[in-house]
Amino acid sequence: MKIKNLLMAALLATTTIITGCGGQESNETKPAADSDKKIVVGLDDEFPPMGFRDEKNEIVGFDIDLAKETAKRLGREVEFKGIDWSSKEAELKSGRVDVLWNGLDITPEREENMLFSKPYMDNRQIVFVRHTETPSNIMDEKGLAGLKVGTQAASTAEDYFNKNEELKNSLGDLKTYGDFTSAFMDLENGRVDAVVGDEIVGRYYISKHPDKIDALDVVIGPVSQFGFAFRKDDTKLRDEFQKVFDEMIKDGAAGKISEQWFNKDLVKSSEK
Repeated sequence: MKIKNLLMAALLATTTIITGCGGQESNETKPAADSDKKIVVGLDDEFPPMGFRDEKNEIVGFDIDLAKETAKRLGREVEFKGIDWSSKEAELKSGRVDVLWNGLDITPEREENMLFSKPYMDNRQIVFVRHTETPSNIMDEKGLAGLKVGTQAASTAEDYFNKNEELKNSLGDLKTYGDFTSAFMDLENGRVDAVVGDEIVGRYYISKHPDKIDALDVVIGPVSQFGFAFRKDDTKLRDEFQKVFDEMIKDGAAGKISEQWFNKDLVKSSEK
């Protein structure tokens, strides 16, 4: 009886050791808790060509394609969520979105509250006017004096006007919109005299509405750079995205996506 009990105890101990080792191995190979979590990308879904809704009400765009390829390489599911762009920092900080990727300019003020990727595209703020056979006399920002000017709320252009009080006060009026599409529509209809906004966005709009609007090679404010942004303390996720995005630049995938949207590779080197 004693020998039988000893054998059973030994068998139980062996089973426990095997089970324990198996459990430990399982813990070591199990992915991090958030490595398979769905990534929610916040964007202004009326911001073509970076991110917008097509005729089927599906969110598409240049930045959308970049984000999809990045998430695919990370093995993560991605969801695109239209947000109030003027509340983008609050959406990010609250955790309702994980990343902002939508033609987002990198600025010192934004860097105080968000963690940015390396810049991946240059962006100029230029002047758009109604199409006319008569050349515009707007040669620089001083040429906007007395005009009704439109731009998107919480955009880089609005920030520039707000920081330059003399320029802003020289305008006949500064009207802000929830999206650039609305601003361009008002320009077409004569409700504003000019729109100041992202060159990439404006030129894409013009390609879809020929003979309606002209783009002037008049730069307003400094040339900025686009980046995608994360919560300030989310270094891990930012670094994961950046590593994959660097690979996309190196192997040409990012350039091919750019060529599909702009007929040119506009993606910058990942060197900062």
